[in-house]
Amino acid sequence: MTKTVPTAGCVRRFAGTLHRRPRLQLSLLLSAPLAWLVLAYLGSLAALFMSAFWTTDSFTSSVVKVWNTDNFTALFTTDVYRQVALRSIGVALVVTVLCAVIAFPVAFYTARIARPRWRPLLVVAILTPLWASYLVKAYAWRLMLAEGGLLDWLLAPLGLHGPGYGLTATVLVLTYLWLPYMILPIHAGLEQLPASLLDASADLGARTGRTFCLVVLPMILPSIAAGSIFTFSLSLGDYIAVQIVGGKTQLIGNLIYSNITLDLPLAAALGTVPVVIIVFYLLAVRRTGALSSL
Repeated sequence: MTKTVPTAGCVRRFAGTLHRRPRLQLSLLLSAPLAWLVLAYLGSLAALFMSAFWTTDSFTSSVVKVWNTDNFTALFTTDVYRQVALRSIGVALVVTVLCAVIAFPVAFYTARIARPRWRPLLVVAILTPLWASYLVKAYAWRLMLAEGGLLDWLLAPLGLHGPGYGLTATVLVLTYLWLPYMILPIHAGLEQLPASLLDASADLGARTGRTFCLVVLPMILPSIAAGSIFTFSLSLGDYIAVQIVGGKTQLIGNLIYSNITLDLPLAAALGTVPVVIIVFYLLAVRRTGALSSL
């Protein structure tokens, strides 16, 4: 009984200290997840960056911890690495643009045209593809894009045929996979768009195109940029869809995957490329207010 009283008093004093200092309370609350973030995420990035300066023994394929910049020199001097990096950036940008173009009319319907009671169901329908397995969706597209597949069957009456496997198929599949990540931010942005602005634009004689360019687009630009963060980063680092439907197409993720067992330091150096690109992309879209829209 004598030991319990001092313990209870210490607990009450500590609780009182936390009550008087909300910042200390918040710091203690966030300390565990922040420590996990630093150790698991930032720590792994630091280990990745350090291993990129090592080399691999050409005879035993073992990692030799000798510091040099040979791997980064190879990235800038080897044509194939530059071409693959530029192709990966191009694919990510094309997928992002296609997602934005397709997502806007869908989000506009779900946020502004559909009846309010149907809007939650439509949002659930948009999220439904995310519940399916990534591999199931990718292999379903492989079957549709195959020679004599569903797309060939649908286009045959028009004298056309599907794109088959390759770069076009990769862009198509990645657009399908990441489209919901673009629809949801735009839907949220359109829901917050005041109807009075649209009415005022119509009252002033602005047509639909002018209203979209001068009123709607500037208001939802942060939402589009927020969705582009997901579509761009996920497309830039993807390598599974490329292996399934890409044919002979190579992206930066494929090079990283193929070099993990053969040349780990080179794979680490390749892995820093998308990280650096994403950092610059985040700095670019930060000016649009996209990070506050996430």
